[in-house]
Formats: sequence, C-alpha cells, structure tokens
Amino acid sequence: MHGKPGASIINPCVSDASDRLSADFAAADPFPHLVIDDFLAPGFAERLLAEFPAFEQGNFVGDDGQPGGKSTSDKVRQLGPAFRELDDAIQSPEFLQTMSRLTGIHGLIYDPWYLGGGTHENRSGMSLDAHVDFNFHPSERWHRRLNLIVYLNPKWEPERGGCFELFRDPHASPRPDVTIPPAFNRCALFETSERSWHGFDMIQLPPEHAGLTRRSIALYFYTKDRPAEEIADRHTTYYVNRQVPERFAEGYVLDPVDVAEMQALVAQRDAHIRMLYAENTALRKAQDAGLGGQLLYLAKRAYVRFRR
Repeated sequence: MHGKPGASIINPCVSDASDRLSADFAAADPFPHLVIDDFLAPGFAERLLAEFPAFEQGNFVGDDGQPGGKSTSDKVRQLGPAFRELDDAIQSPEFLQTMSRLTGIHGLIYDPWYLGGGTHENRSGMSLDAHVDFNFHPSERWHRRLNLIVYLNPKWEPERGGCFELFRDPHASPRPDVTIPPAFNRCALFETSERSWHGFDMIQLPPEHAGLTRRSIALYFYTKDRPAEEIADRHTTYYVNRQVPERFAEGYVLDPVDVAEMQALVAQRDAHIRMLYAENTALRKAQDAGLGGQLLYLAKRAYVRFRR
C-alpha cells in the first residue's frame, strides 16, 4: 500500500495505525476528529513549505475590498511540483480510501476547484471565530463531509496563539473544548456537520518574530449523499462572534492589552452587522429586479391594501 500514488504522500505510520485512529476518530469529543503528528511522509512537508506561496501572491483582499491579514491560494497546481504531487495524490482512489478507513465516511469526493481551501496564511493579530462550514458544495450537489488541515509552521510555540480550537457550543461558552497548536506537519482531520464548531485564537507574535505567519493547507472532501438525520437546509458558513473573555469579570482592571482585545471584539461585531446589512440589501435588490420582482411587488402591494 505504501507504494501506491495516493498513499505515497502519507507517513506510513498513519496507515499502519489506521484501526486505532479510526476508533479514536469515532469516539472523539466534541465531534469526530483526529490530530495526527508527522502526517505527511518524511521530506514531503518540507517540500510543500519550500513552495508555499508568498503572502502577496495569494488573495489577501478582504470582503470589504481592503488588504487584510489573511492570504489564500486555490491555484494549487500552479504553486510547484510538490503541490502538483499533492493534488494528484488527494484525488487518487488510494488516498480517498485511506481517509474513508480513518473516518468511516465512504464515497468521498475530491474538490478539483479547492473552493474555500488551498493554502491559508495568517499574520499576527488574526483570529478565526468559531463557525460551522457551508454544508453543500457551492456549485455541485455534494454534501460537505470532511476537512483535512495540514499545518506548516516550524517551531511554533502555543503561546503565539493561532491554535486550532474545537467547540461543543460557542454560544454557551467562550472556552474551546479542544485546543491544538498548529505545529509543523500536524494534521487536523474532522467531520463537517451542523455541530463541528471550530476556529483559531488570535495570533500574538512577539516583536522579534513579527514577520512570521501561520501557514496551513486546507483540503475539503464531499459525498453525494449523507445520513438523512444529518441533512440540513443549504447554508453558508455560519460564524459566532467570539465572546468576552471570562477574565472580564466585575472588579477586573483592564490593561492596554485588554482594551485592545475589547475594541477588536466590538469591531468584529460591527463588521459582521455591516456584512449582514449588505447581504440583505443585495438580496432585496435581486428580489426587486425583473418580472419576478415586479410580480412580487404587486402581490405585496395588494396584500397591504387588502389588510386595510
């Protein structure tokens, strides 16, 4: 098996421990997941890191049209030979079967467009609020089932933040149930569902390491079907803004770091509100356009007048 195309990028130790890992995945809290160190074959992770695109090479423009602290690239095959090898491998039957053995999810489908995936890079000060992912592929009738994230951060200390976080319910508690530092060649593999809440805490690099970034490769897999009890209406990614830290209790004295964190939390909520208003306006414009919009307008007008 180790010589097959799709398995050649995976450390042989992963396949050798597949039965144990499969049991760990199914039993994991707060939802099925695995954390696997040294996931990629020796040397392959180093090749990917060497070919990782420069921040300015990716898409670093935010939803507001302004340059931001996150850069992504979904043009994976254009990044270099190692990334082409990665792309060839993850779509192979051997790789998909290995993922099925680890997770119990069969019929996995590779996404050739890397929608939402590819390389991810974040600068100091960035974080990712707890969220559940969009549940259907944006252009295909596929159910989103599995996320695989490989971290490429040599000598990353947990104190630097950027730790991957899993939540049982971010509405109920700001504290994650699982915290995973994004160490080099560490893999986070988890089932995507309506309860797979995840994100990462704020990256806080010391001045002497201010130029470092948090790097990862995100791979998403789908199936044509999923258990009926797990199916929900189609939705986009659903975020829960990070709550006020538990230390902000009565009598607590804020220091400059606390004030900056509070200001950031308020700014995130303001940005979220602006985004929701903009989406609502765009939907109303689309609704009002064309013959369908005119008919809907007349129907609403008739209803209002009838009520009087």
